[in-house]
Amino acid sequence: MTTTMSTHQRAVEQIRQSYAEIPGDAAPRLAKSTSNLFRFRDGATTAKLSARDLDEVISVDPETMTAQVQGMTTYEHLVDATLPYGLMPYVVPQLKTITLGGAVTGLGIESTSFRDGLPHESVEELEILTGDGRIVVARDDNEHRDLFRAFPNSYGTLGYALRIKIKLRQVQPYVHLTHVKFTDAGKCMLAMQEICDSMVHDGESVDFIDGVFFGPGEMYLTVGRFADRAPYVSDYTGMRIYYQSITQRSRDWLSIRDYLWRWDTDWFWCSRAFGVQQPVVRSLMPRRWMRSDVYRRLVALDRKHGLTARVDRWRGKPVSESVIQDVETPIERGAEFLEFFHDQVGMTPVWMCPLRAGSRWPLYPLEPGKLYVNFGFWGMVPLPRGQFDGYYNRLIERSVHELDGHKSLYSTSFYARQQFWELYNGDTYWPVKREYDSNGRLLDLYEKCVRGR
Repeated sequence: MTTTMSTHQRAVEQIRQSYAEIPGDAAPRLAKSTSNLFRFRDGATTAKLSARDLDEVISVDPETMTAQVQGMTTYEHLVDATLPYGLMPYVVPQLKTITLGGAVTGLGIESTSFRDGLPHESVEELEILTGDGRIVVARDDNEHRDLFRAFPNSYGTLGYALRIKIKLRQVQPYVHLTHVKFTDAGKCMLAMQEICDSMVHDGESVDFIDGVFFGPGEMYLTVGRFADRAPYVSDYTGMRIYYQSITQRSRDWLSIRDYLWRWDTDWFWCSRAFGVQQPVVRSLMPRRWMRSDVYRRLVALDRKHGLTARVDRWRGKPVSESVIQDVETPIERGAEFLEFFHDQVGMTPVWMCPLRAGSRWPLYPLEPGKLYVNFGFWGMVPLPRGQFDGYYNRLIERSVHELDGHKSLYSTSFYARQQFWELYNGDTYWPVKREYDSNGRLLDLYEKCVRGR
């Protein structure tokens, strides 16, 4: 779907007026049709701010290779608008319903991040509704530079992205995949480092790289290269499952669109919790339902009504903890993290994605130019006898901190206040917060992401 700049301006004025009418004792929150956050709130006093008219692509300019996009536009819609021009965003997060505003104010990553960093690093301009009700246009070279730099990882606590100007890169129609098996995590990390540094594998340039850890003796790096032709293309939107194919074949071909959304059909591998990977169930399920936003809604319903917990109690199974996190460690500490995670948590598979930030972004202070590995793991883990909810997540937080890493804030966090502000640069955050939300209408980052208000 596309819109015009004049229609966009009318939507901006509407949301500005709606924001001004929210009572001062209610915390404003965007009303979105989809969410990829896993910080559920119970009983919070909030006022919904509709963003239904801010979810379209405004324009794609193939000459400058940029797009003007409304903040609540999903990457699925943006990719549909750019691919006909042979273009894509520099970093396309894995799930179709992640929004541009969500990826910029939160965190996103994908298999181009070893070269192109995080989604906000290809943003040229942000139009923001600030906490104090202003509409400002922030760039890295204007008077709102501090807001532009602090916006990533602020999770809507400084304001809301209404319009984003984002850079695009050229693509080819197909992606050729090579799956390389490793039986040792240390060697896997060394190979990842070598490929990311040289941007070459087997004498050919590399456009994409990520990996999957299935266990201490079985992990794979997947190297992708653009191609203008393909001998065949695989389809993982029906009966076949992408992550299972990694262990079954050494090479594969996908269209560029199917490559970008290869993880969405089965929410990486999390669809197995709903029985969707069983052949009979899968054959009966419409393809339009096999997508991440459907599974996310099922999780929300289950949490609301406690269905899984009831069944587990009836079956005499131990209480489980939700362990849904993305964390980064320096690549030289990656094998240590995998050893800790397998020994202490034991969940598999684990997604592995290298990233390198191009510059310093204060609220997520990765060292520019340094290679990190993102580890993503999502599921339920039975609690040891005598332990309570939060046991595993606290273990993970401590380990990541000890390994000089960071973790994303889209899910549950347990940091003490002082430690949190040390890790997420409160010294930079608070001056910007006071400048653009002087009355504290929006929750601060700790209150929103740790206390879950």
